[in-house]
Amino acid sequence: MCGIAGYYYTSEKKIGTTHHLIEALESQRHRGPDDTGIRAFSLTSMASKEYPASTPETVQDVFEGILGFNRLSILDLSQNGHQPMCSPDGQVILAFNGEIYNAFEYKDELQAAGYQFRSNTDTEVILYLYLLYGFEGMIKRLNGMFAIVLADLRKQQLFLARDRFGIKPLYLFETTGMFAFASEIKSFLPLPEFKAILNTELLDEYLLFRNAIHRTLFKNVSCLTPGTYQIYTPSSGFTSHTFFDIEEYQRTALQPTLAVSLKETGQLVKESVNRQLLSDVKLGCQLSGGVDSSLVTYFAQAIKQDNLLETVSVIFDDAAFSEEFYIDQVAKKLGLLSHKFKLEPTYYLNSFEKATWHFESPLNHPNTIGIYLLSQQAKKYVTVLLSGEGADEVFGGYDRFSHLVNPYYWKTFISGLKRSRNHPFQFINRYFSAANRAVLAAAFMTPEQAKLLKRDFQLDRALYERKKLYESTSGSTFDRQVKYEIKSYLPDLLLRQDKMSMAHSIENRVPFLDNELVAHAFSIPEKYLMPDGNSIKNLKYSLKKLAETAFGESFAFRDKQGFGIPLRAFFHSKPFQSYIKDEILPAIIDRGLFNGSEVEKWCNNVNTISVADIESLWIMISFEAWAKKFKV
Repeated sequence: MCGIAGYYYTSEKKIGTTHHLIEALESQRHRGPDDTGIRAFSLTSMASKEYPASTPETVQDVFEGILGFNRLSILDLSQNGHQPMCSPDGQVILAFNGEIYNAFEYKDELQAAGYQFRSNTDTEVILYLYLLYGFEGMIKRLNGMFAIVLADLRKQQLFLARDRFGIKPLYLFETTGMFAFASEIKSFLPLPEFKAILNTELLDEYLLFRNAIHRTLFKNVSCLTPGTYQIYTPSSGFTSHTFFDIEEYQRTALQPTLAVSLKETGQLVKESVNRQLLSDVKLGCQLSGGVDSSLVTYFAQAIKQDNLLETVSVIFDDAAFSEEFYIDQVAKKLGLLSHKFKLEPTYYLNSFEKATWHFESPLNHPNTIGIYLLSQQAKKYVTVLLSGEGADEVFGGYDRFSHLVNPYYWKTFISGLKRSRNHPFQFINRYFSAANRAVLAAAFMTPEQAKLLKRDFQLDRALYERKKLYESTSGSTFDRQVKYEIKSYLPDLLLRQDKMSMAHSIENRVPFLDNELVAHAFSIPEKYLMPDGNSIKNLKYSLKKLAETAFGESFAFRDKQGFGIPLRAFFHSKPFQSYIKDEILPAIIDRGLFNGSEVEKWCNNVNTISVADIESLWIMISFEAWAKKFKV
């Protein structure tokens, strides 16, 4: 796991010094503390040169592009894995962040084609796959997580790519005369051309969903869409290409027995975990106590069968939020060394702005700081963690899947009506649109509450991109929601995992997003994923049946708890109250974007306001903390 940074002048300007890039790399050194590399290049003169990353140097006046890399060594810890990596003739330059789990399956084929390996890295496999098959041929063969920047001087092309599901980030900043790319937005800050300006056009979408799909609240900064790559040439500029779309998968008409389906699913989960155990450094499991991370841990231990696998977990004093009982149950049954870290109000407040700096957006979920704590402590024991992220999206594990498949089940309808009880007619009007139901199911506040906070809030503007995305999906209501969640909700969760783990130089892997396992998930009959549409306990049924075999029925089929945070108690603590009232609230009022009087009312009544108001208060606090931190 590593960090990429670079920029390219599209005008006549040339790279004058390595100073700005060294600063950019230093800002994300946590992503790769083991090695740093810099290479200047030209697509027009087809030349390149490596420069030292330790001290700034003047660059020859022939290069319009420069590429830098921070390395966290996971495979082949030697200098043979140094990046940016060049082809033997020096004409192709590669920077790769991530892990390719099937890379070494191609090594014999590549050697037979005449390529000689000087390292035992997946980076070199990617480079030779490109030389043999071209970019599209290479990228479609990769099973893993990645952000890739590749300059082919022979063809005068620069490629930028992001993996199928958005596990690894790659940001693009564009302005007149240049563009820049990086694994983290903060790497743009040292560039003279970059100014941290708020993109106010996205605030409506942000209020409802805590993010904007593949866009950022920084003006002129986007995140590459998962499953796509961009090609830049000096003559044509950027062109966008899609190498993977979840629409490629349609639920199979085959109807295997439940026993056969479960056997295939269990085997593929095990194979995915096995692939992702590949590491030359110590590896462990991120164990929440839920079904997904417990299954990953179960299969990891079954494969390793040694005493080197350890687990890391976050727990709370408040039993209503802690799954410590189930964490202990898994660790005891599997005979694993379990490390548990308690998230307390003082740590939460002290780490709030640090986590915001690393996340580079308003913290999307209150539990983000829990992952920050877990990664910070895990670094004492491991360098790689396997997590259960992605299972709920791929296998349909959220409550809203049941609600959407049965939208007119009376409990579903009444629950939504209660949430919008002050505006029942607006709710009913929205509810009778399938696209509105699907998109708003993942909203964190009602449109009416958003309007209360932002007087010029426009629902159509907030929903436009998301409805367009939903309407591009196909299949049953269940399948459309699966595909929509994978394209919209999942990438934001994966950014959270990446940023919080990489803040502490931890590589986080997600076995449930293995190419073969996701493809298999669409071969499972819907009735084996959601056999009783009105029973939330039966959601993600196939995975729960696997967990039942491993840990018992009461473990597998309990109510879904998720990774909740005792937010009300944290907000009510004296230090947090002081922080909110002394620093956050005055800034919200002074900025004038949102209804400060309403936010002040919530702050003064934290113990009595509704859960929905607590969630909205979180959105306001996290936004202002981000805006202050990045001076937007």
